[in-house]
Amino acid sequence: MNRITNLFQTQKDGILSVYFTAGYPNLNDTANILKALQAKGIHMVEVGIPFSDPMADGPVIQEAATQALRNGMSLHLLFDQLKEIRREVQIPIILMGYLNPVMQYGFEKFCESCVEVGVDGMIIPDLPYADYIADYKEIADRHDLKMIMLITPETSEERIRLIDAHTSGFIYMVSSAATTGAQQSFNEQKQAYFRRINAMNLNNPRLVGFGISNKATFEAAAANSSGAIIGSKFVQLLKSEPTPAEAVDKLLDALKQ
Repeated sequence: MNRITNLFQTQKDGILSVYFTAGYPNLNDTANILKALQAKGIHMVEVGIPFSDPMADGPVIQEAATQALRNGMSLHLLFDQLKEIRREVQIPIILMGYLNPVMQYGFEKFCESCVEVGVDGMIIPDLPYADYIADYKEIADRHDLKMIMLITPETSEERIRLIDAHTSGFIYMVSSAATTGAQQSFNEQKQAYFRRINAMNLNNPRLVGFGISNKATFEAAAANSSGAIIGSKFVQLLKSEPTPAEAVDKLLDALKQ
């Protein structure tokens, strides 16, 4: 069974997924960060593929991507870094990146490499839903890789139900139409959006991302979903803390305050 599927079947709420950019802050940090996240009880990890034009990302992740590329990170190198990871890390791993690097690598080859190293799914924010259905779904399904699609407060109910019917794993619920970045709280409008999607009784579980950084935002997200995804806050901590383990500890401390 796919590890993402297994996670959501065994844990219905309070799931914490953490994002970091491969190759940041140092080129060869990927495996150590993954091990630290698992050791501290994080449920799932999204590994970002750095790209020169990360349109959906805020300044923190943009800076991390730029530095990772300067460090020499590439998709080929990332797969090489993940080659032995399943000997020590069992939690689900998702690769998150933009379409351009994946297409340059070759989508079928990308899927094959994911299977070889034990990646469970992918998030490609700029892959249009119609293109996914027409050109990519069959390949991803054949390799048992979950294609995680994003929805926002502006996504129509019709589109949400199409995504729900034709994808599996979970739905990535973007908290706002803005770029990524930590927030202190979610206003009533955003919480009403969380409640509205929850009331749709979708087949897929949902995780809320963008803006999760403390106890208030995590609890607001988790109240109407299976949990939350944290990115910018953790990327900042990787830069400021001496080790990945200390960065995870600081993140978990922030979620208690």
